[in-house]
Amino acid sequence: MKKTLGLILTTLSFLFISPDVSNRSNAVAANPQIRVEIGQHRRWGDRYRNRRTYVQTRYVRRGWNTYRETYQITYFPNGRTQMTLLDRVRVS
Repeated sequence: MKKTLGLILTTLSFLFISPDVSNRSNAVAANPQIRVEIGQHRRWGDRYRNRRTYVQTRYVRRGWNTYRETYQITYFPNGRTQMTLLDRVRVS
């Protein structure tokens, strides 16, 4: 008697759960959690469009040695500058 009652209750619980699962799957299909965009943002290219880049060479003494350093200097539209050391050669 207990086994049949347990089997009936288990079967009924599965019947109540299955419509709930199907409703959730329809809700997920209607409102996806992931949005995929292909391509770049147009604003990304505008950041680097108006910058100016120059190459500058200067001689620097460090201790007893003299070096020729070549820099790449970038001026951005917002007033920021970026200096990158490209080459350092020891000059006698």
